[in-house]
Amino acid sequence: MIYVTRLDHKTMVVNAELIATVESTPDTMLTLNNGHQFLVRETVAELVARVLEYRRQVNRALHVVSAPTDPGPPEET
Repeated sequence: MIYVTRLDHKTMVVNAELIATVESTPDTMLTLNNGHQFLVRETVAELVARVLEYRRQVNRALHVVSAPTDPGPPEET
């Protein structure tokens, strides 16, 4: 999820996974996969940076969860 600011200065949270396009028209238009559109104060570059940081955090968490554990020394038979 990323925070964005609507033109009326209200903050909202958007699921970054649902963003289809971001355009500068000259205001920044955020379009979701379901067709909903929002005009936001952030620039295209700011939104791209926020989505990339969100994805880094998600991937970092997935890496920690899926990291192999140390099996320790082999057992003697």
